Amino acid sequence: MTDVHASSRRPRIASLSIWLISALIIGYAVVFGGYIATIIAFALIYAVFVSGLNIFMGLTAQVSFGQSAFAAIGGYASAVLTTTYEWTPLPAMLAGIVLALAAALLIGIPTLRLKGHYLSMATLAIGLITYEIAVEWESVTQGYLGISGIPPLGIGPFEAISDRQILLTLSAIVAVVAFGVTRIRKSRLGRAFAAVAGSEEAAGTLGINVTRYKLLSFLLAAALASISGSLFVHVVGYVSPEVFGLHMVILAFTMIYIGGLGTVAGPIIGALIVSLLPELFRSLKESQDLAYGVTLILILIYAPKGLTGLAQSFDDRRPK
Repeated sequence: MTDVHASSRRPRIASLSIWLISALIIGYAVVFGGYIATIIAFALIYAVFVSGLNIFMGLTAQVSFGQSAFAAIGGYASAVLTTTYEWTPLPAMLAGIVLALAAALLIGIPTLRLKGHYLSMATLAIGLITYEIAVEWESVTQGYLGISGIPPLGIGPFEAISDRQILLTLSAIVAVVAFGVTRIRKSRLGRAFAAVAGSEEAAGTLGINVTRYKLLSFLLAAALASISGSLFVHVVGYVSPEVFGLHMVILAFTMIYIGGLGTVAGPIIGALIVSLLPELFRSLKESQDLAYGVTLILILIYAPKGLTGLAQSFDDRRPK
């Protein structure tokens, strides 16, 4: 017993290095700014989106291809309310969260009774339907023309306009999200999610309301997706349907598996690495996509549990 406790108290150096690398990447972008700052800003926005997806997929072991729908709801709510009705960004973002939660509740109650690939296909349909609504509802969304002139992130007199201000604001939001996910994992709610992830049938026999906890996980993921959508439109100042297409889902899945499914740091380091890799290979020109794909495959082969999982395995193998 003493050895077990001693092992749990050992500093997990490799796992901490994931956080250090993430901080160094963000810090470099803050100091030097420019094009790299733009890339890291988008990565941090995706980190919020992927953290929500990670709650549903990593903590509860469900699959959703439709989280982009809730990002679209948040993004368009912020865009329309701030440009047409002259709301400030924070209330518009909160309204987007409320709308996303309402939609997730209406969608989740019937949909989450499905399992496996049936659930996956149902959520994929939700994302595709939302995309088509964004295209066709031109009186509100402006269709493919999009909405421009969206005000920057800000509270009261403060506005995040410069690269440094945007990065520091997004970093603070990501830090709060990471702290929240950590608290969820350690809470009674997180233990219920873990039970559902392990076996829905076994969880049910233990008195856990499986449908309720799957819905709660779905709602949390939808809220974070909505926040990420709002962050995107306020950082870019523009939104169109293409932003929330299937590409967003594919990119998010890549980030979550490269970073580490079910971990707190995974969505963050995954978003940063996947966003930076194309820039590292840009000098290869015609071979850029090939190098990018091969690198992702190698990471998945040698780190099947993601970079964070690889770091945790190094810590577990360290001598006592």
